[in-house]
Parts: sequence; C-alpha cells; structure tokens
Amino acid sequence: MVSLCPFTFSHLSIQPVYPTVNVLQGNPVTLSCLYNGSTSTDSLLWYRQYSRSSPQFVYLVGARSRSGYESSPPARFQSTTSRTSTELSITKATLTDSALYYCALRVVAHERKS
Repeated sequence: MVSLCPFTFSHLSIQPVYPTVNVLQGNPVTLSCLYNGSTSTDSLLWYRQYSRSSPQFVYLVGARSRSGYESSPPARFQSTTSRTSTELSITKATLTDSALYYCALRVVAHERKS
C-alpha cells in the first residue's frame, strides 16, 4: 500500500488523485498528483517515507511538461508531467515500495524589478 499527502499554500496547491493505492507485489503502480499555480521554471519532486524514518528523495522532473530535467532514479521508477499533473510509475512493485509518498512542488522565486 502506498499513500499520498496533499499540500496547499497561497495560490499553489498539489494533491494526490488517489490518497491510497494498493498494489500486488510484482505488478506496476502509478501514483498521480494534480497541481496548479506553478511556472515553467518550477520543479516537481517525489519523496517516499518509510515508517519511523525521514522522507527520502526519489525523483525530480520539470513542471508544466518541461523536459530534460530529471534526476537519476531507480530503473523501475519513471515520472511524467503535464501542465497540471504529475505521475510516478513503478514497474514491478516490491515490498520495499510500500511507503508514504509525497509529491512536492519546488517553486523558484523570481526577483521583482522595480
């Protein structure tokens, strides 16, 4: 079982499509989040947290379907993104994939010109 947590701040929000997803070992699973309020310079990050542990970074991809900005995740992990959503797919889920997953939006601050 994997779980996702929502987040909202000011005009930005990111939330899971399904808060809990169950999958049998060996099967593929896709976790999905919807987001808004981002710009093309922002990034989407995926973390997972095991019981009684700190969150661990899993994947980074550019927001708003920007390509060419990915981390080096495990080979079984893939992420896709569009202007309003992001997905993390795990091929052949294992018992070690059972965790709490976070999709996060990293916003790049822009300096205002006066």
